[in-house]
Amino acid sequence: MSTQQKSSQTLLLTALGLFCTAIILFPLYWVIVSSLKNTVELFRSPPTLFPLQLDWSPYIDNFVQNQDMWHYMGNSVQIALGTMLLSLLLGTPIAYGLARLPVRGKNVFLIVFLVAQMFPSIMLALPLFVMFTRMGLINSLLAVVLAITTRTLPFAVLVLRPFFLSLPRDLEDAAFIDGCGLWTAFYRIILPLSRSGLLTVATLTFLMGWSDFLFPLALISDDTKRPLTLGLYKFISEYGTRWNDLMAVSTVAALPIVLVFIFAQRYITSGLVAGAVKD
Repeated sequence: MSTQQKSSQTLLLTALGLFCTAIILFPLYWVIVSSLKNTVELFRSPPTLFPLQLDWSPYIDNFVQNQDMWHYMGNSVQIALGTMLLSLLLGTPIAYGLARLPVRGKNVFLIVFLVAQMFPSIMLALPLFVMFTRMGLINSLLAVVLAITTRTLPFAVLVLRPFFLSLPRDLEDAAFIDGCGLWTAFYRIILPLSRSGLLTVATLTFLMGWSDFLFPLALISDDTKRPLTLGLYKFISEYGTRWNDLMAVSTVAALPIVLVFIFAQRYITSGLVAGAVKD
């Protein structure tokens, strides 16, 4: 292939990549633009790609004059952080044990985790509601964290296990010779080398906890305990939808997700592909 053909192919692939990126990002752009339009322009036909006059009132009404959304965001942060920490606390030793220890029925456990990933959340909502009702955990953030962890824990194990498998056993053998026990070697040797895998799981489980809607809807009826995903429903009623407010709050709700991916994309990419060629 000549140099000119390679340049043409590179240019074509670049243009295709930019086009696909624009299509993917356009919904986010439209949400932001719609949040800055007034009601008249919002329903204008044909629609405008950029506001003719910026209207900041939805942001002022929902984040300055009314503090409810900040309270919902605080609940979302607690749920997301709790889900992330619990998934790492439980998933990391389980994944390490399945990767390194001679566990009987190891493949059965892996199949169970894989099948658990396939179950839709709606199938777990009712059993968890009944169980948490009997335990007195309904209308608590802890119940939501535990419910979401049923989804994130299998994911954490399935991501971390191949990562641990990719690390050479010689590192642990050297630690054992130096007098380290299993847990000491795991804590001092394996975990520092698994930073990218742990950050990958931490980031994705945080986002799962932040964006979950079904479990908070099923387990929380107290308005003071609702996360931001449920707070958005205040703008939707049988009489209509307050699109300006909904788009403004949705923009703020999406901001943490965008920032997390911007700063953690390098670790997410390396963490997801680590150990992919070793089983």
